[in-house]
Amino acid sequence: MDRSLLHDRLAQYALLARLNRPIGNFLLLWPTLWALWIAAEGMPDPLVLTVFVLGVLVMRAAGCVINDYADRNVDGHVKRTRARPMATGKVSEREALTLFVVLCLLAFGLVLLMNRLTILLSVVGVVLAATYPFMKRYTHLPQVHLGAAFGWAVPMAFAAQTGTVAQVAWLVFIAAVIWATVYDTQYAMVDRDDDVRIGVKSTAILFGELDRLIIGLLQALMLVTLLVIGRQLDLSWLYFISLLPAAGLFAYQQWLMRTRSREDCFRAFLNNNVFGGIVFVGLVAHFAIYGG
Repeated sequence: MDRSLLHDRLAQYALLARLNRPIGNFLLLWPTLWALWIAAEGMPDPLVLTVFVLGVLVMRAAGCVINDYADRNVDGHVKRTRARPMATGKVSEREALTLFVVLCLLAFGLVLLMNRLTILLSVVGVVLAATYPFMKRYTHLPQVHLGAAFGWAVPMAFAAQTGTVAQVAWLVFIAAVIWATVYDTQYAMVDRDDDVRIGVKSTAILFGELDRLIIGLLQALMLVTLLVIGRQLDLSWLYFISLLPAAGLFAYQQWLMRTRSREDCFRAFLNNNVFGGIVFVGLVAHFAIYGG
């Protein structure tokens, strides 16, 4: 294979894995970092932190690849996705599946550096990630399934850092599922017209005209869950005060979605990256000053 052809193949694989769109990495990374800092009561073990950051990057890429494989006959009919490599025929089905397997093997190689419980939990994570893209054909709640797939890094992080999965880990997991349902519904609102036309299901379609109200209720539930986590862990004011600007961002997202335009719903979706970062800053500040 000559150099120019190799460069083209690698470029197409990078697009397939969404390396040009890092927002998904951050949305998956923030709950993972929340969990690691809570489990370690501060800075986690360097090896655990490295494995989980790299694991997030690899598994998010794998998730994008299998998502495009699942949607290979659909993406060409959706405005936002019609230029994706599989939709345009630039990457074959065999190439996509091979890349997915390679990425999963890389992730599994990373998790083998962790303890037995983490390795066992990782099997569930792979199943959740691999099945998510197909859920939109059978249920209007694929966003909840995505939340479980993204949030599964939380119990894994606790297992890797402490050797067990504490009760609070499941609260953080619930928060991650609720949050993913919020931002992926906002994301689905961008494609709602196309999805209705081609018969793809989503929470955005299920919620209909009540979309903003239900998202608002989920946002409120997310904030309550974060408050409960703080109370259960007896966190300081530094954590709780971080939830104020976080709540303000949720209000801002509601304002962005007021017209339900594609562009503004997508901006609301992107704004969640800042939300996750603010919560993380609150946790880091607490443990840096007050410790466990």
